[in-house]
Amino acid sequence: MKRIFFLLAVVISITLHAQNYSKGIKRGNPFASPPQPNEKVTYSNPVIPGFYSDPSVCRVGDDYYLITSTFEYFPGVPVFHSKDLVNWEQIGYCIHRKEQLPHGLNIFAATIRYHEGAFYMITTTYGNPSGNFYVTATNPAGPWSNPVFIGVEGIDPDLFWDEDGKSYVISNEFKLYEIDLKAGKLLTEGKQVWYGTGGRYAEGPHIYKKDGFYYLMDSEGGTEEAHSVTISRSNNIWGPYFPGPANPILFNANAAGQTSPIQGVGHADIIQAHDASWWIVFHGYRAISYPVHHLLGRETCLAPVSWPENGWPVVNGNGAVFDKMTCPTLPLHPFPERPSRVNFDEAKLDLQWNYIQIPNENNYSISERPGYLRLKG
Repeated sequence: MKRIFFLLAVVISITLHAQNYSKGIKRGNPFASPPQPNEKVTYSNPVIPGFYSDPSVCRVGDDYYLITSTFEYFPGVPVFHSKDLVNWEQIGYCIHRKEQLPHGLNIFAATIRYHEGAFYMITTTYGNPSGNFYVTATNPAGPWSNPVFIGVEGIDPDLFWDEDGKSYVISNEFKLYEIDLKAGKLLTEGKQVWYGTGGRYAEGPHIYKKDGFYYLMDSEGGTEEAHSVTISRSNNIWGPYFPGPANPILFNANAAGQTSPIQGVGHADIIQAHDASWWIVFHGYRAISYPVHHLLGRETCLAPVSWPENGWPVVNGNGAVFDKMTCPTLPLHPFPERPSRVNFDEAKLDLQWNYIQIPNENNYSISERPGYLRLKG
């Protein structure tokens, strides 16, 4: 009798499962982000497609300025402008004269900030010389100043101004320094204020202040599938910093983000928009196969952030991000589309043209034969 009841239960279970499946009702992974086929797509990631990694962003009024790392390419550190965080137009470069780094460059992650009428870009270069430096400008399109090198250890430096006017710099080693940016001098020795959450290759730190707390955010796990963003906070800028209860706050190498075409997400910067909403820019790559490969490198993406008073920032609800985003945006201000064809009929090459290292200008010309780009091997 027990065997009959068991077999009957199995048959009923299989029948109900088949009926539910035929109706499209599937018991999915409870950790996965459910699809939203009926939601309107408001924008697509990446918002800056192509090789634009390690984004950093700042706001001046209702204008937004974003930069990315450029490694060995010249001009270095492109500057983009936006009115809505979704549509971006390149307006210049921070490293645009060979005199700034005359012996070559290898630019790592950079940070852009605005303070009292001036823009600051701080970054790391490996070349001759190597180290951390910053440049300044009153117009983000340029010109930018010559580099001021500072004796800060590590890579990926960040700048922060406190409410008392003091300025600070920190790198991926989480050693905090007070700095005199006008004199280009460190005012204190570096103090270790955090160690991250234990993920490998900690990089790209940023300090924010909100509701009396100092928040220290970084990326961990390396820049492939395990890439992530974590955060900590303290009542004092000098620490100690305590990790957030839901780290990592941005992470696609889990069930929630595993179906996203955007993987390797990290190296982020948070910005409050002029309507008081919060957003995060970050990089990720578009996975094209398994095992994961990508062709265009790390590209700049965008996601909404919920950051309640006295609370912790939450990225896109559950920390997972996708190519098709359905969240509300700022009023969109798209730029005119760029021509798909270049005719080389201008007096100089446009901003999208780059060189590997500082070029020998005798090896190319757009004037020797008008309407043509001439390259000499």
